Amino acid sequence: MISESENPEFLNAFLQYSTVILNKSKNSVKEYNYDLSNFFKFMSNHFGLTSHENIKDTDIHSLDIDFLKKIELQDIHSYLFYLKDTYNCKPATIARKASTIRIFFAYMTNKEKLLEVNPAQNLENPKLERRQPKYLTLEESQNLLKVSENEDNRNSERDFAIITLFLNCGMRLSELVSINIPDIKFDDCKLTVIGKGNKERTIYLNKACMDALQKYLGVRPIEGIKQGDEKALFLSERLERVSKRTVQYVVERELKRAGLDTNKYSTHKLRHTAATLMYQYGNVDIRALQELLGHESIATTEIYTHVSNEQVRNAVESNPLANGYKK
Repeated sequence: MISESENPEFLNAFLQYSTVILNKSKNSVKEYNYDLSNFFKFMSNHFGLTSHENIKDTDIHSLDIDFLKKIELQDIHSYLFYLKDTYNCKPATIARKASTIRIFFAYMTNKEKLLEVNPAQNLENPKLERRQPKYLTLEESQNLLKVSENEDNRNSERDFAIITLFLNCGMRLSELVSINIPDIKFDDCKLTVIGKGNKERTIYLNKACMDALQKYLGVRPIEGIKQGDEKALFLSERLERVSKRTVQYVVERELKRAGLDTNKYSTHKLRHTAATLMYQYGNVDIRALQELLGHESIATTEIYTHVSNEQVRNAVESNPLANGYKK
């Protein structure tokens, strides 16, 4: 919940613009508010307007445009250093907060035109390490499905359908729990999900997904469902929309039963697995993969184009010069 009374007017105006014009999700706007309010609290202390040992205690609601005009690029660098030095924030976290600051000052300079100079115009992101995503092999994925399908409990059909959708469709956790039955077009074998930034996209369902869903819907409760959750696809034992935490628990339990390390794998790693398997075995174009995963930038999708050592070896061996040249 955003407390607008604690924010300066210019911050509330930016949050409203992000919600209405940019159509950002509630979570994104909440993150904007958190990042920027902390940034302004730091700047208030940085400029000597306030002095709190814990900057979270700083009152910023009366800050005005003149305050923003004082901020220069070096001041923003001081804030990012503070995050690294005080909280040991990782480069990815600092990059996200730097991005929020850039978006805010671009808004103040180009949209509201309340600032003549954008102090964040030349703000750079910290260099990020390019790490390969963790994912299950094809054999491990098949074993996870086998274990999940053969489990004997009252939610086995539901849990198998959850694992199946994750491994076949590469959807996000938030997307899976929010699926409603009317979102599924059974005749066309597809469903509609709402991804990041409230963006709607279509996910096509293969035979494995359709079979798992039909089997689950055959046993899904019909009566006694909590009001407002009647259309929810996946239900908890309390007959309400299943929570993210419950799905995480289900995935963790099934991973353990399949003999997989739950410190290494999670619901998001199943998304990585789906993307990787489709790319490695399905000969999928990266643009199609971007569309399927709902990535705004192709650069995000490119992390799934890593290849195994065996593929690299095969590529070298298939070189027409592999056996030397004809003398």
